[in-house]
Amino acid sequence: MQSISPHLNIMIKTSEKASKALIRDFGEIEKLQVSSKGPSDFVTNADIKTEKIIIEELKKAKPHYSILSEEKGLELNKDKNKTWIIDPIDGTINFLHGVPHFAISIALKIEKEIVAGLIFDPIKNEIFYAEKNNGAYFNNQRVRVSRKNDIKECLFGTGGKFEKNYNFLYRKSGSAALDLAYVAAGRYDGYFQKNLKVWDIAAGALIVTEAGGLLNDIDYENIKIPSIIATNSDINTKLKENLGNF
Repeated sequence: MQSISPHLNIMIKTSEKASKALIRDFGEIEKLQVSSKGPSDFVTNADIKTEKIIIEELKKAKPHYSILSEEKGLELNKDKNKTWIIDPIDGTINFLHGVPHFAISIALKIEKEIVAGLIFDPIKNEIFYAEKNNGAYFNNQRVRVSRKNDIKECLFGTGGKFEKNYNFLYRKSGSAALDLAYVAAGRYDGYFQKNLKVWDIAAGALIVTEAGGLLNDIDYENIKIPSIIATNSDINTKLKENLGNF
């Protein structure tokens, strides 16, 4: 088994603790109070509760680190160069509808780069994680991106809305974090999407690159991410050609 840094150990223990409440809430989905943040952006009690547990646990371990989270926004603390980036439920709409496809996503940014990332799917008990220069792992097993190079044989993940119908196979799963984790594990051959937030992709982007994948340049200092294209190295150019002016 690979060595795990203290930071990653904190992230794993935190996600496991938060997931217990999340699994309970998922089992009682019809009882949850739901308020709307927008037409396709919901926040539930489960989101807020899960985020609270994650922040409490991370603060216990590293009280001076700053925090950027989906519900609470940016909290600058004494150490402004180290920031936890948290999405308590990536795939909230799936969660709300009783679809068991969502994840907790936690990343650690030091200076301007992501150095550790974790995506935990509590319902399937699947954990994907990576540290910079230390490889990507799924349930303690090293993972690599796929080696497919024929776009007709590929399956891509995506999300959001786009006008064009693409001439290759793609799926919209409703969770950017899990889509990226699946690229890292070779389940998907790539992922593309526009108009995301940094907490959607911070952990997944590192996991993909540590699994040998290619990613467009991303500025992790910005909350808004205009677009992301993540693939194995063999299919990257072909996907971009097919996407055109993406």
